[in-house]
Amino acid sequence: MSDTNNNNNNIPNRQSTTASSAQAANASVSEKSIPLESSSSSSPQINLQSKESTIELTESNELNQKNTQDAPDTITITVAAAEKEKKRQNFVVRTIWTIVMIAGFFLILAAGHIWIIALIVLIQVLTFKEVINLATEPSREKKLPWVRSLNWYFLATTIYFLEGESVIYYFKHVVLVDAYLLPLATHHRFFSYCLYIIGFIFFVSSLEKNHYRFQFTQFCITHMTLLLVVIQAHFIVRNIFSGIFWFFVPAALVITNDIFAYLCGITFGHTPLIKISPKKTVEGFIGAWICTIFMGLILVFILGRFKYFICPISDLGINAFTGIDCTPNAVFFPSAHRIPSLFQPLFFGMDTVVFPTIYIHVTALATFASLIAPFGGFFASGLKRTFKVKDFGDTIPGHGGITDRMDCQFLMGFFSYLYYDTFVASHNVSITSLLQSAIVNLSHDQQTQLALALVRYLVSKNILAESAIASIENSVI
Repeated sequence: MSDTNNNNNNIPNRQSTTASSAQAANASVSEKSIPLESSSSSSPQINLQSKESTIELTESNELNQKNTQDAPDTITITVAAAEKEKKRQNFVVRTIWTIVMIAGFFLILAAGHIWIIALIVLIQVLTFKEVINLATEPSREKKLPWVRSLNWYFLATTIYFLEGESVIYYFKHVVLVDAYLLPLATHHRFFSYCLYIIGFIFFVSSLEKNHYRFQFTQFCITHMTLLLVVIQAHFIVRNIFSGIFWFFVPAALVITNDIFAYLCGITFGHTPLIKISPKKTVEGFIGAWICTIFMGLILVFILGRFKYFICPISDLGINAFTGIDCTPNAVFFPSAHRIPSLFQPLFFGMDTVVFPTIYIHVTALATFASLIAPFGGFFASGLKRTFKVKDFGDTIPGHGGITDRMDCQFLMGFFSYLYYDTFVASHNVSITSLLQSAIVNLSHDQQTQLALALVRYLVSKNILAESAIASIENSVI
């Protein structure tokens, strides 16, 4: 009986120990831990409860582990959904602004040459602003308030020099006969140089200790931007003066090449093209070249019929609705072209073929737009990586900055001007060039003698009355 009592007295202790072990260590309780013959009626209930507690704790732990394992998947799904929604919104915004830009561009195209020139100047200014901002340090600018002002001063001086040259060149017949504009026209380059020297002296005078590196960095970046952006954009303006065709077609070829490079790249692309832009492929590069040439030929076929596009500018007030008349450049008229003997079998033995020469010129422009101009974009990509930015700015919602859209256009515009001036333009003596030579190089007495000689010649040809000679002689002071 004493052993039985001792066993019965030990049962509560074992119950407590077993329950504690089940709750703390989540361990199973064996039936062998309690002798069957010495158990009281409550012992089986204690063991059962301990087992149930153990099972419940085990199931709870398994559930917690499952929830913990499922949590990353839930977070991943949520992030992916948010990213997908963000891309969808960006696509919508990008599409809307693409439509707005296309509509606005064609509206400006129809408004006339002066509005197209204004657009190019605006693009110059915005691109200059975005590039300069890449190297900006606001904390230093607060201590050097004249740094930004000097940047804009050099921009204004450069635009005055370049665009003033264009106005004088194309509108000599207006500028050179105006008493107020004549001094500005004849001394334009000297005035421009003086303006630049003023800025240069101000820059040197503003140098401060502990800021030399920052100030010279700003000076260098400003002048590199003027060279690569503003000066090249100036030649795009010169293209407009030569005819809207020489502005619109090169720009359209760059856009076309960009589109087809993407389409051909995602369809056939496998071979990486250049390290600075890993997504560019050789297949997309070559495919876009072929497609751009075909698109260029189509543009020539359509636009070559409209004098509004192919006529050089003669009046800044002209637009698509007022009309324009001129004798187009000879390249827009059909002419005979000899076929090399090597390729004659491809043309069924013909040795000549007749078509406008402009098709050859546009093929050359399309080749440059496809094979060379993209390196302007690669250069811009490298610059963005240098400053660790995704875009040059946020001027255009969904598209980034103006520079992100124009990085290839500046290079293309400059080449188009050089190509036109070298292979297409007719360098004949014009009235404006003769007038400029007479005004700039002859004295007033010599100019009077030239006028009298010209009038006498016209009288001898019965173009002017004899009274014109006496009228001029009597008018000389």
